[in-house]
This record gives sequence, structure tokens and C-alpha cells, in this order.
Amino acid sequence: MSGHSKWANIKRKKGANDEKRSKIFSKLSRLIMVAAREGGGDPDSNPRLRLSVEKAKEYRMPKENIEKAILKGTGELNSGGFFETIYEGFGPNGEAFYITALTDNKNRTVAEIRSIFSRFGGSLGGAGSTSYIFTPDPDNPIFSMDLNDNALAAKLMNLLEELEDQDDIQEVYTNCNFPEEI
Repeated sequence: MSGHSKWANIKRKKGANDEKRSKIFSKLSRLIMVAAREGGGDPDSNPRLRLSVEKAKEYRMPKENIEKAILKGTGELNSGGFFETIYEGFGPNGEAFYITALTDNKNRTVAEIRSIFSRFGGSLGGAGSTSYIFTPDPDNPIFSMDLNDNALAAKLMNLLEELEDQDDIQEVYTNCNFPEEI
């Protein structure tokens, strides 16, 4: 039975779960900080903050972390300022991407997003290059593209996953209709 350590297995699983939760918590903390900075630290009078706090509670974020994020957002604790930014880009075959991000360093974030797009054969667009497709509701673009090629669909899914794994990115919208089976 050598080499069968129950703790080693638990540690590996726990480490992977903790890493996922950490990414989610950092994104939620940024949302809470921006909401508190823009509308005040009282969730009763700030609907955006209230929604952010509710979302954090859904993911079982500790109360102390939520309170600390609110204090950072209102300026009671020192923290770097976070900015909401929007990036627009194109996939390898002209698929439109609309990305919302919260970042403390716009130059670093744009470089990382540009790198991700170039790795997958896409490109980062200028301001307004795809926003007309996603206004007023980013979840329902004005027009969509059907993807019939499974290889292209898989490549775009990998691009989406890579973008969503980036810490600063909050939401990624695209006008692609993916096939049922990829």
C-alpha cells in the first residue's frame, strides 16, 4: 500500500477547488469595490452594490471579505483604484466579442487580452468596432453567426474559456451560435 496517501489526494483536490474559489472571489470583490465607489457603501441605497453582495453570498464568499471590499470601494481602506473598461475584438473568422473588465492597470489588461486574441487567430478591435452589435443588451446581439464547423467552434470555445480565466475580465459576450455538439 505504499504511495497511497489519503491526505495527498485530499490536498490536491482542495488545492484545485481553492484556486477556483479564489478567482471567483477576486472578481466578486472587484465588482463590490466598484459598486461601492460609485454609489456609496450602503447596500440599501445602492442597488448595484446590493446585487453584487447577493451574488457574492451565492458563491459563499465570507462576510469579512465582502465588508473589506466595501470599505476599499468607499476609500476607508487603502487600495488601488479599479476601473471599468470595455474591450472589443474579433475572432478568427470575424466573430464579434464584447468584453467587460475591472482592472487596476489598463495597459497590462489590454496587453493580456491582445495576447489571448492573437494566440487564437483573432484581433483586438478599437472602441466601437463591435459595440453596435451588443447594444442595448449584450446578452442578445443584434445579429448572430451560426457556426457549422466543429473545429472552429471548439477553437472559439477555447478562446472564450481563456478570456474568462483572465482575472480582470468580468463578462465576455459573443455573437456566435455554437452547435449542440462540440
